[in-house]
Amino acid sequence: MKDINVTDRSLTGDAAGFAAGLAFEDIPAHTLHIAKRCIIDGLGVMLAGTEQEALDVAERYLAGTGATPVARPVGNRKLKVSPQQAAFWNGLAGHAMDWDDTQVAEGPDRPYGLLTHPTIPPLSAALALSEAEPGVSGRDFLTGFVAGVEVECKIAEAINPDHYNLGFHTSGTIGTFGSAAASARILGLNAERTAQVLGGAASMAAGIRANFGTMGKPMHVGRSSENGVTSALLAREGFTFNDAALDGKWGYLSVAGRGGEPELVLGRFGDPFSLSEPGVSIKPYPCGVLTHPSMDAMKALMQENGLSPEDIDSVTLYASNNILHPIRFRTAQTELEGKFCMAFLLSAIILAGRAGKAEFTDAFVQSPQCQAMQQRVETQFDPDIAAMGHDKILSRIEVVTKSGGIIRKFSDDRYRGGPQNPLSDAEVEGKFLDCVAGILTDAQARGVLDAIWSLEDQADARVLLDRVNG
Repeated sequence: MKDINVTDRSLTGDAAGFAAGLAFEDIPAHTLHIAKRCIIDGLGVMLAGTEQEALDVAERYLAGTGATPVARPVGNRKLKVSPQQAAFWNGLAGHAMDWDDTQVAEGPDRPYGLLTHPTIPPLSAALALSEAEPGVSGRDFLTGFVAGVEVECKIAEAINPDHYNLGFHTSGTIGTFGSAAASARILGLNAERTAQVLGGAASMAAGIRANFGTMGKPMHVGRSSENGVTSALLAREGFTFNDAALDGKWGYLSVAGRGGEPELVLGRFGDPFSLSEPGVSIKPYPCGVLTHPSMDAMKALMQENGLSPEDIDSVTLYASNNILHPIRFRTAQTELEGKFCMAFLLSAIILAGRAGKAEFTDAFVQSPQCQAMQQRVETQFDPDIAAMGHDKILSRIEVVTKSGGIIRKFSDDRYRGGPQNPLSDAEVEGKFLDCVAGILTDAQARGVLDAIWSLEDQADARVLLDRVNG
């Protein structure tokens, strides 16, 4: 195996050299603070996700595998499994509600669906390996996590948008490289071996959009989390993979994305860190970020005009295909379908004035009131909004009241939770508390938050699972 020389400026070499060489002291204070916010958010949505049916299925699946009991999965005190399986569980739980954070694009032609949910794959891997590997400190944990997010975001920025447009689910595919980089860094692998880890990840990175609206979508993130750990553990034992598997004619960018623009990110790993610039979005709602501005606009319209559900005759959402194509269900019959159904998402806001853990349940979706309201909500393509650019997640709502009035409202392009309109630290903590309601006591939840905010001072990163699992 040849040495990886980052001056060659191959994407694999750059990513491997960065991940292997990153030290805790290299992480700027601003980036470190955002990383802690992402970990708070990630652990919260993982715990909330453990209440989803998909995790009941996963528990039955894992209980029958005969796994080596060395790692605790998040939010399950009964199971102890292998690091790979713990990463799978954590990733599945973290994406089960589609409430995990979202990468922000640098390039103007990057559709929002191309971007990853960056936190969960590297966080899932770091949690699993900190259980199985002795001596992983809080600083090691943070360094591995930041390395994983950075590699994941830069590769997602480099790949051709065709990767998503042709049907790949980026959090399942590119998320694998985030998990792999985090795993390699926590295991202390050098640049040469880390390039091999990325090669293994390239052969395991998968996930197709046909599974949106089913348990398959969060399973993609479970697998991306698991496969990165698997590749790193194999490489550590001497298993060989191609050490330039992102590059060239048969590399991942060409095969899975019809190429890309690696020159956009070459030489820029950690300069700046993607966590800081362009940043990440922490979701206020447990559904795709594409829908959030419309939901906020609906909520504001109801409040500003003093409307109740009984006042609504019909609602029409006007938007471009960057919103209308991925949000593909006309009406929702299940909570999973509801995440991709504008009729349900707007109905939840109309009926409950919010859309959180209590509303994203099959019982709420299937209630007669919700089913009836969904029939009053339509979507329509708007060429004027489309002309504003594919990178803009803009929409316009038109409400016809039963008294015959017509009320219109545009969404805000500075969507709530994004870098231009971020949630405050208090709001991030508030979302965490909503996620863990009924799972952790108030004192336990505060203990998790305190451990994360002071993670660099923790001698043993396992304190996170000690606190999270009560």
